[in-house]
Amino acid sequence: MGQVSLRGIKKSYGAVEVIKGIDLDVEDGEFLVFVGPSGCGKSTVLRMIAGLESITEGELQIDGRRANDLRPAERGAAMVFQSYALYPHMTVAENMGFALKMAGVGKTDRASQVGRAAEILHITELLQRYPKELSGGQRQRVAIGRAIVRKPKVFLFDEPLSNLDAALRVNMRIELSRLHKELRTTMIYVTHDQVEAMTMGDRIAVFHKGHVAQIGAPMTLYNRPANEFVAGFIGAPKINLIDRPANGAPAAHQALWDTIASGAPAGVQRVGLRPEHLLVTAAGTGVPAKVELAEHLGDSSILHLRVQGVSELLSAKVGVGHNLIEAGQAVGLQADSTWALGFGADSRLAA
Repeated sequence: MGQVSLRGIKKSYGAVEVIKGIDLDVEDGEFLVFVGPSGCGKSTVLRMIAGLESITEGELQIDGRRANDLRPAERGAAMVFQSYALYPHMTVAENMGFALKMAGVGKTDRASQVGRAAEILHITELLQRYPKELSGGQRQRVAIGRAIVRKPKVFLFDEPLSNLDAALRVNMRIELSRLHKELRTTMIYVTHDQVEAMTMGDRIAVFHKGHVAQIGAPMTLYNRPANEFVAGFIGAPKINLIDRPANGAPAAHQALWDTIASGAPAGVQRVGLRPEHLLVTAAGTGVPAKVELAEHLGDSSILHLRVQGVSELLSAKVGVGHNLIEAGQAVGLQADSTWALGFGADSRLAA
């Protein structure tokens, strides 16, 4: 079993409180992602679960057992770091089996467990190589294999893919998701990359300034964010947020508000609309806008648009039929207001 429970968890360094009270339950076999900007506290919480950071206040339980004062080796957790931290003088097999050797596991049993982990990770042919002979992706697989052989109750991943190039990161996301399905072991995964969070997690916990701003299934966070921070952090391109126009605001701003806010609760102070729900039309139709930048991605384009009176650029994600639109061009905007999100003065999602 690999249930993890955090109750009132706080962490302070002297007078500075960095984790300000976390309550969280991770179910056995779940893949939970901690996501948030740098400095939000997600890695600190992971390290407290692992036993690498002390807990200032609150209680950590692993499988119903208080773990605050347990040594890292007694917690049944295995951590995979951003850096591979492989011993350069050891082969892949020796690196993967080192913790077992230190635990007194015999040579035959070590070889069996290392071999099984290598099969799961598709690195059997690499077992006699040294780290310097491996690519970055292969080294990360070895680091994961070193965790697998310990047969932990909980895997803890601290931004394990951040040192890899973009294409390899995609491949490793697929491999880690496959690994989770095969092992059925609890995994807690820290990243600042919301794409990794959306594509890998059963649930996502969004961290913000030492708190959990929201926790839920990926599409729940995307479609029903609890507040403006979550709405802005989850999703790429970023959600469009438009302030309620003041009296005397430019007509284009008022027209855009009226178009989008018709789908939001009355009395909201800001409305949000995802880029795929902002529709680009011919100039002279809809709300007048000017294209400031056009990013053509092949299968789609991201248009960054200026509307008079709106303080920030808006983004629209459009299909291949719009790939001839360029910067400086005048266009019109319409909206699928059924997807509009309304936020109150406290930045929370309005009911």
